[in-house]
Amino acid sequence: MEIKDVSYYSNTRQEMLPFIPSSAKKILEIGCGKGHFCGQLIGKDIEVWGIEPDKDSAEIAEKKLYKVLNNKLDDAVRLLPDNYFDVIILNDVIEHLLFPWDDLKTLRSKLSNNGVITASIPNVRYIKNLFHVLINKNWEYSESGILDSTHFRFFTKKSIVSLFSKCGYSIEKIKGINKTKSTKYQLFALLINVLFFFNHSDTLYLQYAVTAKKE
Repeated sequence: MEIKDVSYYSNTRQEMLPFIPSSAKKILEIGCGKGHFCGQLIGKDIEVWGIEPDKDSAEIAEKKLYKVLNNKLDDAVRLLPDNYFDVIILNDVIEHLLFPWDDLKTLRSKLSNNGVITASIPNVRYIKNLFHVLINKNWEYSESGILDSTHFRFFTKKSIVSLFSKCGYSIEKIKGINKTKSTKYQLFALLINVLFFFNHSDTLYLQYAVTAKKE
């Protein structure tokens, strides 16, 4: 998993905090960057772990967190205790994984009995993306965003639900986040929804936040 967007390493992702169970005592963030997000979860009797392949970011994160593994996910997962974490966080990580199905199946064994996966996943049907494909007739990769050149996989709300189901999870909550603020894209989304009987409200959201429990 290679990340080019430097904001990835220092984003606090405030919009994802409500999706973290308040009862969680053992927390793991995969792709924790410098620990700015999961560092907000530190509290009394709470262990916050991180996995971060970028060495410089991992060194900063380990000053805040209980433990940080400076490894790629495939290597780090072998070092994690089984049946241990109350929540495993993957904020904008799944799309960077070559085989996310295998990784999610492996992570099931690391969750406690009532543990959950919390994830933020880009929505390929986001209206800005659709505008460029349908109007500009262009699918061009970039340094960041949905068409980040380091993304291996692309998801819609429907395929996110399918992904977790196939990996042995049940969705407890899925919600669109980071709604477009652009008037141009809002109007384009309205047009699409009028044409298709208001069945495309998902296009307004840049990402989907998911909480999934292992079955």
